Amino acid sequence: MWNNRTIVSVISSLFLLSVILGGCSSKNESNSNNIKEVTVSLLIDNQVEQDGIREIAAKIEEKYHIKTEIETRPSGVEGHQVMKTRLAAGDMTDLVIYNSGSLLHALNPEEYFVDLTNEPFMKNVLESFKNSVTVNGKVFGLPVGNAFAGGWLYNKKVYSELGLSVPKTWNELIENSKKIKAAGKTAVIGTFKDDWTSQIIVLADNHNVINEYPDFAADLTVNKAKFATTSTALRSFEKLSEVYQNGLLNDDFQSAAFEDGIKMLVDGTGVQYPMVTGILTSIAKNYPDKIKDIGFFPQPGDIPESSGMTVFMPAAIYVNKNTQHLEAAEKWLEFFVSPEGVKMYQSKKILVGPFAIKGMNEPNNIIPAVKEMLPYFDSGNTTPALEYLIPVKGPNLPQITKQVGSGQISAKKGAELYDQDVEDQAKQLGLQGW
Repeated sequence: MWNNRTIVSVISSLFLLSVILGGCSSKNESNSNNIKEVTVSLLIDNQVEQDGIREIAAKIEEKYHIKTEIETRPSGVEGHQVMKTRLAAGDMTDLVIYNSGSLLHALNPEEYFVDLTNEPFMKNVLESFKNSVTVNGKVFGLPVGNAFAGGWLYNKKVYSELGLSVPKTWNELIENSKKIKAAGKTAVIGTFKDDWTSQIIVLADNHNVINEYPDFAADLTVNKAKFATTSTALRSFEKLSEVYQNGLLNDDFQSAAFEDGIKMLVDGTGVQYPMVTGILTSIAKNYPDKIKDIGFFPQPGDIPESSGMTVFMPAAIYVNKNTQHLEAAEKWLEFFVSPEGVKMYQSKKILVGPFAIKGMNEPNNIIPAVKEMLPYFDSGNTTPALEYLIPVKGPNLPQITKQVGSGQISAKKGAELYDQDVEDQAKQLGLQGW
């Protein structure tokens, strides 16, 4: 069960697990009604579920006469570049939803975003989430969405038909995959047209990396460790390469898109999909009759006893420092994390993890794949994704993993390229040791 004690213990043990919506204490409503009718602009990833956002925007317009104009940007590397370009050009929207963690650091938030540290509406946001949006002691974002896991979604119906069990080691996963392939189905779904999906095997392996080398994140941050020269970290790239080398991907993995991968998974033509569990929202919405057939398991390591789950933080909503509508933007955030706003957003959300807000009620309905995640949350056998443990993430990882995952370059070469990518970013950020 997801009770408050479970959620708090989960996030505490991760240092930062969290996700959407922070509760807040409301400012005097009479003051908010003095805001003249304005329109605030909001930039979001084009793959973000918009139903809850749009319903909240409509309520804010009704209640406070603040209209919301929603713009979208691409996901992945292209989206990150759009963010940097628009910020540098002074062409950013009033509000923007973007990653928390290391990718936030790369944007120089002190220059571009409003410091929300002392805002009353921040008081009910869990400290663990605040850590993921804090730079130089200043808190810049409010959580949007659920905490979610990285690992493997699988078609339980096909697994049952083929007599397969959830793998506890990487070798068992490869053996399962070979049996799936022999049965005439796609063993591992690849959707490299959306390059961000190519990096999941590497990212989801962080629990295994940290389990074997607990100081890897700290050493990487100060330039004392590298992916290419650290065997357990290099292993993440080797796993990605092995999937291709064993011929386990769909024939069209280079041109298949994220939506194609989902369809393959629910149809059972593709059986395993390395992915973040946030996409369960799309499956539950677009294939409600199939959601019960979809399960989840963490990315296996090489030792069964070390099995655990890599967890990702939600995105956050930020306020443009150059907004001409600061009061309206802050009122927008205040309502977003108010009890009314939380309830409204949650009613439109398929829950795929706990929220980063104090006093949240447990969900009434939990989809099957999420139930398979609960034992890891309950036991605390989880590790944050690397990008929430260090202030740097190389921006070219999706492009590098796409090359490794399609056999264009070796795992070792991919790790070396990513080490250089991290070094370039670390120097740009002025990190000590670089």
